[in-house]
Amino acid sequence: QEEKVVCTGAERLCPRIAMKRQALTRRKRGDEGGAAAADDGAAAADDKDPFDEDDDSGGKFGRLTLMEEVLLLGLKDREGYTSFWNDCISSGLRGCMLMELGLRGKVELEDTGMRKRSLGGRKIVVKEKSERACGDVLLDEAMKHIRMTDPPEGVQEWIELLSGETWNPLKLKYQLRNVRERLAKNLVEKGVLTTEKQNFLLFDMTTHPVTDSAAKDRVVKKVQDTVLSKWQNEPNRIDKRALSLIYMAHASDVLENAFAPLSDDDYELAMKRVRELLDVDPDVECTKPNSNDIIWGVVAAFLK
Repeated sequence: QEEKVVCTGAERLCPRIAMKRQALTRRKRGDEGGAAAADDGAAAADDKDPFDEDDDSGGKFGRLTLMEEVLLLGLKDREGYTSFWNDCISSGLRGCMLMELGLRGKVELEDTGMRKRSLGGRKIVVKEKSERACGDVLLDEAMKHIRMTDPPEGVQEWIELLSGETWNPLKLKYQLRNVRERLAKNLVEKGVLTTEKQNFLLFDMTTHPVTDSAAKDRVVKKVQDTVLSKWQNEPNRIDKRALSLIYMAHASDVLENAFAPLSDDDYELAMKRVRELLDVDPDVECTKPNSNDIIWGVVAAFLK
C-alpha cells in the first residue's frame, strides 16, 4: 500500500521538490529491502554445508566422505574386501564420522569458558545452526544420536558407542551396524566400486572390487602429497580434510597401502613426517588459529 504523503506549501508551489522527496522515499525502501536480503543471504551462508561446494574431482556428487576415502584405502582392488586381520578399521570409521561432522560444522566440543580442560574431558554438542540434514544416512544417524543424548558424551565415548563397544545394554541402541557394507554401497552408487559374490569354501561373501581406479588414485595421491610435495611444518597450516585423512588412515591401519607405491627415499620421508604428526600434542594444537576442536579431539582419542 502506498504511504500517504503530506505535502508542504513549498512542494505545492514547486513540483520538483515533491518529486525529489518521493525519490528519496523510494531509495530508503530499496536500502531496507537490500539489507533484509543481505541478512537472508548471510543466514543461508551460515547454514550452507561446506561439503556441497564443488571441487576438482568431479563436483559435489563425485566427492567422497572421509569414511569412504579410508575404506577405499583399505579395500583390495581386485578382491574387493578389507584385510581379515585389520581389527582397527571399525573404530577408525566411527572416528571418521565424528571428524566429518566436525568438518561440516555440524558438531563441536563444548565451550569450557575460562576453565582449561583437556580434549578428553569435553563433550560433543550439536551446533545451533545445524538443523539441516547431511545428506548421508550414516552421518544423519550419528547426528540424531548425538542430538538426542542428554547428558552429552565425549569423543572417546562416542567412538565406543557407535562401535557397539559398551557394557551398558541400554546404550547398545547407539551402535551403527553394517557400516563397511553401507559405505561400500555408497561407493557403488558413485561408480567407484562394483558388487560381486565370491565363494570362500564354507560361505559366500559379497565383495566390492574397485572399478574406478582413478578415484582411488586421487585418494592415494592426496595422502602422498600431504606428507611430501604439499608438506607444511605446522599441522594447523595443512588442509583440514587431508590432515584428517592422514590421522584416520593411520588409526584404521590402512596408511601403509597409500605409501606402498613410493620409492624407498620417499617412503622414509613420508613415514618420518607421519611420525612428526603423531608426536604433536592435540591439546596444544586445538588452541592454535584455524584449528578444529573435533578433529583434535578424535586424534587425542586414538593417540592416547
